[in-house]
Amino acid sequence: MLLTLTDVEKTYMTGEGPLRVLSGVDLALDTGQSLALTGESGSGKSTLLHLTAGLDVADAGSVCVDGQDIGGASDGQRAALRRGTIGLVFQQFNLIPSLDAGANLAFQARLAGRHDPDWTAGLARALGLKDLLTRYPEQLSGGQQQRVAIGRALAARPRLVLADEPTGNLDEATSDAVLDLMLRLVTQTGAALLMVTHSSRLAARLDRRVHLSAGRVA
Repeated sequence: MLLTLTDVEKTYMTGEGPLRVLSGVDLALDTGQSLALTGESGSGKSTLLHLTAGLDVADAGSVCVDGQDIGGASDGQRAALRRGTIGLVFQQFNLIPSLDAGANLAFQARLAGRHDPDWTAGLARALGLKDLLTRYPEQLSGGQQQRVAIGRALAARPRLVLADEPTGNLDEATSDAVLDLMLRLVTQTGAALLMVTHSSRLAARLDRRVHLSAGRVA
């Protein structure tokens, strides 16, 4: 399996005491597969994605990506995994303000040493960004920034794509086109897609669906 979560637990300390966010979550995803992660706000979806990306570490259980236990990895090893194996699409976009859209689009692929100008240009066309590549993030709408962020994650051809509400700022037609592109990447490259979404319509298009409720797989 490309991704395996086993009995994962996560608790955060708050001003009102400990808050258990994930309680014994098991999940597996193999290459070429897509999985929709659904659940109400506060159910632990984003936390699970952050643990899978190595942005945080589980309190108990194991998170293994491509055979590597993230919990036992150093910060540098987790960063290398995000650079070369995992493609991340954040809700907040996290574009680099000093780079234009074209440079932002290619940024992750350059870090991974896998920049392919033809592939990146194809992504720009597919995402409707071809005429926006010289604009800076502040000159783009929220939906346009989201499309740049999605393209950046796909440009390096990652083995695992983690997407947190990747179409939340897009209209229905653009959402469908973006999901088509992400699913095509999974098929073409043998990657895997784990996508957090509130949309039952989009979730139904993925291979599998896992629903989180109060930190557990329902």
